[in-house]
Amino acid sequence: MIPLYPIRVVLVEDQCLVRAGFRQLLESGGEIQVVGEATSAEEALLLLQEIYPAVLILDVSLPGISGVEALGRLRRMRPDLRILMLSMHESDPLPEVALRSGASGYLSKRCAPEELVTAVRQIAAGRQYLSGSIAQRVALERMKSGRSGLNALSPRELEIFTLLGRGHSVKEIALALQLSPKTVHVHRANLLRKLDVRTNADLAQIALRNGLVPMDRPTDS
Repeated sequence: MIPLYPIRVVLVEDQCLVRAGFRQLLESGGEIQVVGEATSAEEALLLLQEIYPAVLILDVSLPGISGVEALGRLRRMRPDLRILMLSMHESDPLPEVALRSGASGYLSKRCAPEELVTAVRQIAAGRQYLSGSIAQRVALERMKSGRSGLNALSPRELEIFTLLGRGHSVKEIALALQLSPKTVHVHRANLLRKLDVRTNADLAQIALRNGLVPMDRPTDS
């Protein structure tokens, strides 16, 4: 795939100063144009109804819907969109989970500034991009025989898992994802089995430990 120039990018980051820094960095070379900004995944979903970027830069930790939680919805809305995740979390299983859920790249916020530009170029060209330290962890994870825990979840199961982890009811999840309550119950049962737990509270604790829901957000049992 040969990227078109300038590469049209949307930034999804809730901190204004961080967004301004990213914009300045990305546009400094003339190859990349930031065509839109959003402070939440909800805003991004609305923005993508109006503009058509090649790359979406998506922070993992956002108010409201988290970046990982939004991946499934973004991919269903725009299957051609390339998504680069940004996060302070480098540990397994979050990068691998994000990649399996549709992300094209995963970059640590601790990386050198110029690596962000490199990552956008790479994924706009149809390739996958991972920070060096993250790439090592993901490679080791993929070398393991079989999959277990969060790495065993399908993208849809992951989406429902994060919603359950936030304390949403089966009825609320069914409405949000346009599924039947029966289908959501089946997914919930599969989640409990795959993660070897018994309650929604157990699911919430796993989601919190792995950075899939904010630590400051209360969850229901």
